[in-house]
Amino acid sequence: MVKEIERAGIPVVHMCTVVPISLTIGANRIIPAVGIPYPLGDPNLGEEKSKKIRRSLVERALKALQTEVTDQTVFEN
Repeated sequence: MVKEIERAGIPVVHMCTVVPISLTIGANRIIPAVGIPYPLGDPNLGEEKSKKIRRSLVERALKALQTEVTDQTVFEN
């Protein structure tokens, strides 16, 4: 689905817990998430720290959406 949306001219960020799968499906902008059970936070860290994690991921996603890419790119930080 990511590739089809990109073909329509809409940039997409794929947040994932297993980067090799995203690379295999052909996602262009990839952001590694936290982990499989909780990709966008960690309930063991408490609400405040999980919120910081989520905010960081959203900021990276927004930056990735603004970045012109020609090949698959993993946005680590």
